[in-house]
Amino acid sequence: MNASSLVQKIWNFCHTLRDDGVGYGDYLEQLTYLLFLKLTHEYAQQPYDRPANIPKGFDWPSLKGKTGEPLEAHYLAVLHKLAQEPGMLGAIFFKAQNKIQDPAKLSRLVQLIDAESWISLDADTKGDLYEGLLQKNAEDTKSGAGQYFTPRVLIEAMVECIRPQPMRTIADPACGTGGFFLGAYDWLTQKSGLKLNITQQKFLHSKTFFGNEIVASTRRLCLMNLFLHNVGELDGEPAVDRADALISAPEQRFDYVLANPPFGKKSSMTITNAEGEEDRDALTYERQDFWQTTSNKQLNFLQHIVTILKTTGQAAVVLPDNVLFEGGAGEKIRRKLLETCDVHTLLRLPTGIFYAQGVKANVLFFDKKPADGKVHTKGVWIYDLRTNKHFTLKTRPLTTGDLREFVDCYKPANRHDRVESERFRHFSYADLVTRDKASLDIFWLKDDSLDNLDDLPPPDVLQQAIIDHLEAALASFRDVAAGLPASAHVPPAAAKAI
Repeated sequence: MNASSLVQKIWNFCHTLRDDGVGYGDYLEQLTYLLFLKLTHEYAQQPYDRPANIPKGFDWPSLKGKTGEPLEAHYLAVLHKLAQEPGMLGAIFFKAQNKIQDPAKLSRLVQLIDAESWISLDADTKGDLYEGLLQKNAEDTKSGAGQYFTPRVLIEAMVECIRPQPMRTIADPACGTGGFFLGAYDWLTQKSGLKLNITQQKFLHSKTFFGNEIVASTRRLCLMNLFLHNVGELDGEPAVDRADALISAPEQRFDYVLANPPFGKKSSMTITNAEGEEDRDALTYERQDFWQTTSNKQLNFLQHIVTILKTTGQAAVVLPDNVLFEGGAGEKIRRKLLETCDVHTLLRLPTGIFYAQGVKANVLFFDKKPADGKVHTKGVWIYDLRTNKHFTLKTRPLTTGDLREFVDCYKPANRHDRVESERFRHFSYADLVTRDKASLDIFWLKDDSLDNLDDLPPPDVLQQAIIDHLEAALASFRDVAAGLPASAHVPPAAAKAI
């Protein structure tokens, strides 16, 4: 059975569980626990003899022999026990809970997984299977899982431009379900044309990837995703830390950073006082390595990425438009970035390609340089993939072909051979720093739909564009509200008067 058929078979069972109130995300979590146990059991058999280090009596065979309420009770015991184990095992089962309340359906899911020989599938097929399930979960807008999902074709294009090399480290400080790690893995093992030797394979297996993900359930999915692609050891330290990456700088520095930090402008937390009234406090990160202290988490992630890069490191980062034009701390950070790094390429992304609606984003490519007091950005090449481009997730999704021209213009083999085109232009450092607030929010193409009503996009695309604009406006209002003190909130009486 191929990956597509397996995805459909396993996902179809989710519809049965929906009647019991089990959402897509919950189902994917339960599937992760059971699939992990089945795989570790298969790996422990001949000819692999790979030690699973799972306590006896809490392994896959212990689940197979039970049905009904005894199965449910034992499943809970397994989840609790394995959550206390060290390494990747404990990380995957961290705070694990059983969300399948009907023992009969839990038994059916165990049988469904047991019927397949998962180890007989190669790493690509197992990985494709899980990636397919992650995408289906992301498509469920109610779950909110889409915020952790970057379009795979965009990841592939970013990786192809960066072209990571073997025996180098790759970091993602907000790694979600591990899309960038797997994109780099595919590049190194297949698309690059390289043939890795044993030493390089071992390094890729256990020493290449380093991530952070503060959402426990998302981190779990990421670790499982990596495990299915043969990355990481069962008894080794997990490649993904659950600490907030912005709290402090790690000791290690990395060769590459590929990232899509979480959308949303302000970092804040809700505080409830003794009277039960809620207030929000903006979160700022006091770090000596940051150029500016700000509650804008996108700007904080950008500063953090600069810190964790090696002096020769390269980065490709998805960032929202506000990072390109915001004043105050934003302007100061942009100017420092242009001075201390070689900011060489900016890809203006179209709307309608992310599951989180209302997102206007870009990919910023830059190389870190030595702190020698010199200005390292000579100029920025900007590719406009937004003007007169219309995409939706369902009827007109972004494809590899849509990004082909950008990758060709980028010239990964030699960036110095670039030439300007209609959508690809060069702006010198002198031009950029004399712009208002050193803004990188630059467009030059004419929007055809503004002049000719016949050139308007199809109704469904136009509808999505309107939704995206409204969502973006709402997000901006929420950011403002998050930073307001309690005294600034409009009291109910005043609200009625308005």
